[in-house]
This record gives sequence, structure tokens and C-alpha cells, in this order.
Amino acid sequence: MNSPKPFFYGRTEDGRCVIVLEKIADSATILDVINKIIEKQKKLDLLIRVYRELAKQHNKGILQKDLHLGNFLLAGDRIYALDSGRMQFFRHQVPRKKSISQLALLLSSLRTTDMESARVICDECFKVRGWHFGSSDEALLQKQMAVYRKRGIRRGLKKSLRTSRKYLKITNKKYSAVFEKSYCHKAEPLDFIGRLDALMDRGQILKDGNTCYVSRLSFSGKDVVVKRYNNKGFMHSLRHTIKRSRARRAWLHGHRLEMLNIATPKPLAYIEQRTGLLVEKSYLVTQYVEGQSLYDFLRDDSIARQQRSEVMQMIKTMLDKLAKHHITHGDLKHTNVLIAENGPVLTDLDSMMVHRWGLLYRNKRAKDMERFLKKTRISPAMTNY
Repeated sequence: MNSPKPFFYGRTEDGRCVIVLEKIADSATILDVINKIIEKQKKLDLLIRVYRELAKQHNKGILQKDLHLGNFLLAGDRIYALDSGRMQFFRHQVPRKKSISQLALLLSSLRTTDMESARVICDECFKVRGWHFGSSDEALLQKQMAVYRKRGIRRGLKKSLRTSRKYLKITNKKYSAVFEKSYCHKAEPLDFIGRLDALMDRGQILKDGNTCYVSRLSFSGKDVVVKRYNNKGFMHSLRHTIKRSRARRAWLHGHRLEMLNIATPKPLAYIEQRTGLLVEKSYLVTQYVEGQSLYDFLRDDSIARQQRSEVMQMIKTMLDKLAKHHITHGDLKHTNVLIAENGPVLTDLDSMMVHRWGLLYRNKRAKDMERFLKKTRISPAMTNY
């Protein structure tokens, strides 16, 4: 098997364990390579090579307990397996069910992989094992993928609430906030928090209501939208302290949709301003997305019928994805769907819910769709879909 050669193992003077491995020159992890590839077929071809390598490991009784694309290295035309410390080695081959489980784990981490591509990948992998990928295998694969995807989303949402490689959490007596590090790396987050209301007032005011105040502004070299959820009294603060602030909920839902490959403005930060233990005000910072609201899009006579039909099909696909994961928006009106260059983008996520119980989901879904379809008779394209 292709793997960096181990040269030395021992202990340092202070007792820590050390291993020295061969450095593979001119290499990159498969995860980094995949993220840079745009063409779907090239991405699929590389994934097939990775899965064939995984199948070879399974044939030799090797089981990677920390399986992800970052643990495969691409150098030239060779793929190397990394992190052998998390591998288990057996005398026998990895059995069929466990092999499918590992395939599902790796596939579930790929947001853009459709079931047709997954079928092609698994079929190639099974050929290496000398097996046929049948309908029962596919059913088990889909079931395992759903389990791993839910687990991955839970893990990802937990990471988005604490300091990690990607996020920075700030807590003091007055504020609790989480920033994406790429957003605040050129500026001091506490300076941004202290000047936020003034920056919003100087920005482009998009909404000035009793419940929320929305402004477009530039900070740290990025064009952003800041939404402030206003304080409406003691009971309002108490309620949103107990069930968490609307900014925090929108932050989490934004990351959830990202992981489900549903377009939404990228969440960059959320901030909670506190008085004692109570949340007084909260702020959500998202990337600004250039586009037209669905409300205006449907009334724009300059848009060709073919383009209108394509966009409506994309909206239908987006709504189907929400339904698949039992997600309701809570305020699914046309002004909360933005038609951007690459398709529809869902905004205003603070009323969104993920449902466990079928009856409650069906009731909320019906209200969502009733509101969404209420004024669609103005457009033949909407009626068609």
C-alpha cells in the first residue's frame, strides 16, 4: 500500500512520543484537491481513484477509524494513505456491510455528491472487491449516508459555537460572540462589536423596523449585511435568553443549510449583547449577496421565459431539499428568496425549524407552502411548477 515511510519512533527529552515520516514532495490532500476542481467529471474521476484505494485497503484487512478525504494524499498519479495510527489491521478482509458503512461515511462528507455519482463510485469500488453492487447494497448505503450526514451536521454545528481552527469565540460580561476567523483576521473583533451600531447607521439601511434593523456595510474588506434584533422589553429578553437569541438560531441554520448544499448568505458572525444574564440585543453578520428578490424577479418583464422557468425549477429543487430534511422556513415569502447569479438563495432564517415529529412538520410545511404559493398566479412559470 502507498504510505509515507516511517523513519524513526521514540521519545523526546521531556517524554513526549515522536514519529518521523517520509515527506511526500509536491503533494496535497485529496480534500484540498477536490475543493479546487470545478468540473464534475474530473472530480468524479478522482473520487473513483480514492475509493479504489480504499477498496484495496479493505481487501488487505485495513480499516481506517478516522476516515475522511484529508487522510488521503495525492502526489502525481499516486494516492497515499495517511494517519496509520488510526488504522486497525485484521487477518481477514473487511466484510461487506462494514465496507459499505465506510463508503457511506466518506460519501456523506461530500456535500455535492448526488446519488447517481455515488452509485458509479460504489460500483467501481465493488469491482475491486470482486463484488456486484446490487439494490440491497444501495439501500444500505443510502441509510448509512443519512445517519452519517446527520451526525456530521451535529458535529459541525457544535464546532461553529466554539473556538476552533475556523471560528473564534469571544465572551465577556457584556458580549458573547462567535466570528469566522477569515472574516476578522484583518481587524479586532472587539473593535467591530463596539462600533457596530455606528457602522450600521452609516451603512445602507435595508430595513428599519420595530423588531429588526438591517444595514449593508463594509468591514474587514468584506461587503456584509448586519441584522440587529432589537430589545422589546424584559419579557422579550427573558424569552430569547431561555430559547437562545434569534441571531444565534439564524447563525446555526445558516451553517446547517451550507452543509446540506442549500444556498444561503454565508454566516460570518453572531453577537449577543447582554445585561447581566439577559440577552438584550443580538446581531447576525452575513456575506452580502447581489441579486433580486423573487417578488421583483416575477414582475420583471425583461427576464426571458426560459430563464424564468430554469430559476423556478431551481427553487423547486431547493424546496424539495428542505422537505427531504424536514426543515420549515417559518416565513417563506417571496422577499425572503433572493435570485442571485448562480440561482435562488434563501434568506431570513431565524424562524427556521428542523422537525422530529411528522404531524408538526406537516402543519408547518403546509403553512410555508400556503404563504409561498399565495401570489404565484401572476407568473405562468410558477403555475407550471
